[in-house]
Amino acid sequence: METLEIIGALVTLLGSIFIFLGGLGIVRMPDLFNRIQAGTKASTLGTILSLFGLAIINEAWIWKLLVIIFFVLITNPVSSNVISRAAHFRGIKMTDKTVADLLVDKSNKPGEE
Repeated sequence: METLEIIGALVTLLGSIFIFLGGLGIVRMPDLFNRIQAGTKASTLGTILSLFGLAIINEAWIWKLLVIIFFVLITNPVSSNVISRAAHFRGIKMTDKTVADLLVDKSNKPGEE
């Protein structure tokens, strides 16, 4: 194997480990909001590392993979924020260990500020 292939494989493996740890975090966290946070952070980083490793291995795909990385970097945090706000609006309870609820005083209804 070439040196770049080994480096790409290691980066892809590291991304897979982050994705696995994100899945483990989803199972282990106490409430929906912590699960979303754990899953989003780990899956975003894991996906980016996995795709970056593939770009190292196959240089012909680099621009396509960079577009996908950009798409994941933009959509993952936005979608998890929207899901979390919708869950908060619906009244999903937080764990008793939650110290502060920053949305409790804000209106979550569309069109109101």
